[in-house]
Amino acid sequence: MSIIEYFLFIFLFNSFFLFGLFLTRSCFLTTAPYAMRISCGARQNIRTPPTYTRWYKDFAYTGGIPANATAPSHITPPLKTLRYFPLSEGPENCYIINRVPKGHYSVRIFFGLVEHEIDNEPLFEVSVEGTIIHSLKSGWSKNDEQVFAEALGFLLDGSVSICFHSTGRGDPTIISIEILQIDEKAYYFGPEWGRGVILKTTSRLTCGTSKPKFDEDYSGDHWGGDRFWHPIRTFGKNADAPRSTESGIKKASTVPNFYPEALYQSAVVSTDSKPDLAYTMDVDPNKNYSIWLHFAEIDATITGAGKRVFDVLINGGTVFENVDVVGMSGDRYTALVLNTTVALSGRTLTITLHPKKGNHAILTAIEVFQVIVAESKTSPEEVRALQALKKSLGLPNRFGWNGDPCVPKEHPWSGADCHFDKSGGKWFIDGL
Repeated sequence: MSIIEYFLFIFLFNSFFLFGLFLTRSCFLTTAPYAMRISCGARQNIRTPPTYTRWYKDFAYTGGIPANATAPSHITPPLKTLRYFPLSEGPENCYIINRVPKGHYSVRIFFGLVEHEIDNEPLFEVSVEGTIIHSLKSGWSKNDEQVFAEALGFLLDGSVSICFHSTGRGDPTIISIEILQIDEKAYYFGPEWGRGVILKTTSRLTCGTSKPKFDEDYSGDHWGGDRFWHPIRTFGKNADAPRSTESGIKKASTVPNFYPEALYQSAVVSTDSKPDLAYTMDVDPNKNYSIWLHFAEIDATITGAGKRVFDVLINGGTVFENVDVVGMSGDRYTALVLNTTVALSGRTLTITLHPKKGNHAILTAIEVFQVIVAESKTSPEEVRALQALKKSLGLPNRFGWNGDPCVPKEHPWSGADCHFDKSGGKWFIDGL
């Protein structure tokens, strides 16, 4: 081989190698989860500190009026505008976003207040794909966990409709919408889990700390959906003591839920005066709830398996016996997640950790989801026909013919007579 041929060979080899790296890099980038974030009322795309998250300018709405926003909470994205929907715009208005890849998603909506009207707190309902996921309650604007609604579910027809239903008590007012793809098997809780089920986030707590965090703040994997973790430093005076560590946590950010490692670096531990560790929260009665409990043994006084053992009770009934965090996770400083689904008839949910050995219990975080059966939608052909009719007749906005004509069942289109076809599993219009 001549010297010229040698250098030509080296050049071609390096070129193909670099091209291969480029292709590998390109393929890797395509694995990023789909994310659509809308700044409602905004006229241009913006980025927000500290993470410089990109928000798209307002689009895909069926009506409403843009206005300057007052954010009710410090956890609300730092956006300056919103869109509100006065009753003159109809009892139901929606965002209908197309070209959404089929998949499993976390859908989150932040609510706001129109600037200079901070005492006018609106109350309305929110639906995703025709299923009601949230009803705002009085006082929501003063509670971090209520300034947004979040639901996990499957989007399978290339679009998503997010609708706001007026109750006559103020105008629905929306600051932002997020559609974040998550793992296909995220939050699998058993045979009842599937494409016909929606999980509505009821509460998500990080224990032993006073600082609220999003997954983004924790440098979490984007496949986690950027969850919000509400802080609870203690369950009650002298009821427990906080623990924290800077040590790394094993088995945290794993498929399919991708919990951030830093979530497990704080916890609460019960005390000699109150060995039982208990937390109580309000829930809607006669609903099913999926409960996810997080643990990691970060207490330096626990040196191995068998040193701390406790039972977990839900409303007095034992759901997990002899929980040994070190023994079940395999080591200290290692994440352990336990899940159970329960039917609750009352209005409270109480989670109790009762020590069996070692006298104290430890808890890192809690997630509670309401299990909602997704509504069957109206036949797409009939929806298109009614939308064409709406356009040809020039119906005024006050009719509110937006979203699905038949669902939510509590908010059908005015004048539409809906019936359910059990054999086809869809609603159809029987008359107008």
